[in-house]
Amino acid sequence: MRHRAPQGSSSGGPPSQGEQARLQPQAIWSQLQADARALGFSQIGVSDVDLSSAEPGFLAWLEAGFAGAMGYMAEHGLKRMRPAELVPGTVRVVTARMDYLPGYIAEAGADAEPDTDWRQMEWERLARGEQATVSVYARGRDYHKVLRHRLARLAEGLQARIGPFGHRAFTDSAPVAEVELAQRSGLGWRGKHTLLLNRAGGSMFFLGELFVDLPLPLTPAISEHCGQCSACLQACPTGAIVAPYRLDARRCISYLTIEHPGPIELELRPLMGNRIYGCDDCQLVCPWNKYAQRSAIPDFRERPALRDPDLLALWAWSESDFLRHTEGSAIRRIGYERWRRNLAVALGNGLRSAAEPLDPTTSAAASAPSSAWVAAARAALEAAHPTAAPLVREHIEWALAQGG
Repeated sequence: MRHRAPQGSSSGGPPSQGEQARLQPQAIWSQLQADARALGFSQIGVSDVDLSSAEPGFLAWLEAGFAGAMGYMAEHGLKRMRPAELVPGTVRVVTARMDYLPGYIAEAGADAEPDTDWRQMEWERLARGEQATVSVYARGRDYHKVLRHRLARLAEGLQARIGPFGHRAFTDSAPVAEVELAQRSGLGWRGKHTLLLNRAGGSMFFLGELFVDLPLPLTPAISEHCGQCSACLQACPTGAIVAPYRLDARRCISYLTIEHPGPIELELRPLMGNRIYGCDDCQLVCPWNKYAQRSAIPDFRERPALRDPDLLALWAWSESDFLRHTEGSAIRRIGYERWRRNLAVALGNGLRSAAEPLDPTTSAAASAPSSAWVAAARAALEAAHPTAAPLVREHIEWALAQGG
């Protein structure tokens, strides 16, 4: 909801000296920074609303078809690059980032060595064919809810000090060029994987925005620090990062498991491994993520059901189980059918890994599923086949064919 900015003092006359002090942009900005830290934000910045220089690149990305089935990317045209058109009256965008790395991961777990790197734990999970991998960001509460609520509180705190002003909060919930705004406001630089990178926090953080009609002082952009590194391009399982700073979403596992509504292309299924919701590979390999910060926000703690999930345990969920376990989670938005589709692909990859000899060059943590797991997986897939939705049935048939 937008509020009209005050035009004068409460008595109807010009602002008093005290009111003038409260309305000074630099004073407002200092207070916003303090409030943001208190609300759990890692950093905030201020961007201008002129993103015209980014428009040609966005249009070229759409023209190349890289958005896939995400029609909403083009639906609003260039409004994504024009904040003042999305929310009339906007003159600045307050950008915010919030670390989300769960404490459980950062602490490496009760059974791990004290110096175990959380990224090593994730690589080991990816190497175990009978386990499921959910992107780290999605293991806790839906970030949309968390950030939007805290951005609203940030605006409310400022409003209590200076009076009503125009504002609106966004968190990946409208046509907003989040990374572009965050980059221009100095929260980080765009990495070659297209995500925002920060020297003190890597890329393991969420972004949010507060559109305001206050002429806050701009915060300067920073230089990029990827150099000659191309680790993210080489690590992408499906080759979705087709060039530095250029992502073909149609090949991205995050897109395939979350946004893609239909059958997953046959050539891409074996490359998905046990990733059933999202993919973190380009972040796991990024050198800057050794600086990823543990989040102190309880909402981002891993849910027990997603902490160390077994594929067969997740496959056994009924639709009511799925809805119960994903209440308040970002995962729920894909629905039960896509969830089952993704699990069927992962189960098929598990069956194939059991039938193939282990690659001696892989991590020592790599392990093929046991013969008992293979038998249980085949039985579970076969039992679900007769009553499965057509989309899921097709992926079950593919999965069963992977075991030889």
